[in-house]
Amino acid sequence: MDTAILRTFLAILDEGSFAAAARRMGISKSLCSKHIADLEADLGVRLLTRTTRTVTPTSVGLLFGERLRDSLAVLDAATDDARASSGHPSRFLKIGSSIFHMLNILQPHILTFMDLYPDIQLEIVLDDGKADLIGDGFDAVIRIGHLADSTLIARKLHEVAVWMVASPAYLAEYGEPQTPDDLAGHKNLHYTNVRSAFTWPLKRNGEIVHQRIQPAFSTNNTDMLRSLAVNGKGIALLPDFVARKDFEAGTLVQVLGDYALPDIPVNLVYPSRKLMTAAMRCFLDYMRGLKLA
Repeated sequence: MDTAILRTFLAILDEGSFAAAARRMGISKSLCSKHIADLEADLGVRLLTRTTRTVTPTSVGLLFGERLRDSLAVLDAATDDARASSGHPSRFLKIGSSIFHMLNILQPHILTFMDLYPDIQLEIVLDDGKADLIGDGFDAVIRIGHLADSTLIARKLHEVAVWMVASPAYLAEYGEPQTPDDLAGHKNLHYTNVRSAFTWPLKRNGEIVHQRIQPAFSTNNTDMLRSLAVNGKGIALLPDFVARKDFEAGTLVQVLGDYALPDIPVNLVYPSRKLMTAAMRCFLDYMRGLKLA
């Protein structure tokens, strides 16, 4: 069976439409439809339910897709291993990352990786949300913060300091909190990707207290939080790599300096190495060797 047809079926499952799958595969929509018609005819079963607006897999299609994805992963791994024996692994590699961390920390290292492995087709997806590593077809994602229990493998890249910050203009207008309880009377800018809803972890004398706050504004994007804090809209928790330049410029200052915030880990998260491609092994080995600030 033609693997291009099988990959087209998986692309439809991932993208949710024939048009998007066709773009992903670099083929016409009509050829995409023909691939699926031929596949269903060959198998003698309907795999997809089509309406004018949606394409959804049947129960058979879901099961076939799961098994097919595993089978193609084995095939890809075997192919990549053979290619890697030449010293030039070639394989599409899809990596997810938060926006600010990639642009301010990892970007120069990614450029070096591209120079070292020019045959690897690398796609970096920048998104501050919590990407579905398996469902969205990622080979790995870089996640900031503590991870929930998972069957995925996590390799720590580094840890980053976190600061409670505000602009001098905000503090001049609203005053500076002296204790964590004082945050109740302030405009708090909240990052929604933290594990605990509407609480900020504060550490003093080795003890962590989860301080309840009332957000004046919430977002999953750290750059937007930084911009709001710089413009005097409230108090925010920001990683060091986000706030560093503003500290140096004096546009942000530390708040409640006696209360340290726990460092947060940055992890490279990926599925089991059982079916790891040669390209992914190259990426993992490269990231393992980095010394990140």
